[in-house]
Amino acid sequence: MPSRKAEAEWNGTLREGNGQFKVGSGKVSGAYSFPTRFEEAPGTNPEELIGAAHASCFSMALSGGLTKAGHKPTKIHTTATVHLEKVGEGFGITRIDLDTTGQVPGIDQATFQQAAEGAKENCPVSKALTGVKISLKATLKN
Repeated sequence: MPSRKAEAEWNGTLREGNGQFKVGSGKVSGAYSFPTRFEEAPGTNPEELIGAAHASCFSMALSGGLTKAGHKPTKIHTTATVHLEKVGEGFGITRIDLDTTGQVPGIDQATFQQAAEGAKENCPVSKALTGVKISLKATLKN
């Protein structure tokens, strides 16, 4: 299996500085800063990148699990809401809320929910984030 890389550079102090990141393929890059991370300034931040990675991984894992069980999905859409909060003297990612909808012909909500729970437990990004509470809302839309 290939290894994946990303890089980031920060210039200046925490509050007045700014940073740039890019992924190894060069397909995703951007700027981030204290205001984009800890305030509501426009721009991106590490938590959005974690959310994108988690939503992507979960959607693929759910599609794979459904397909393996004989249920071919036509669409899986997942939103990951990453919560960064004050924890003690610092900050921490306290939880991630996964909200997924799927179009999977021929199954019921209970089957979809079971597959979604399995994907939540087994996608590699969920496994990497085991120190974070992960909630799941799964809705079948056929």
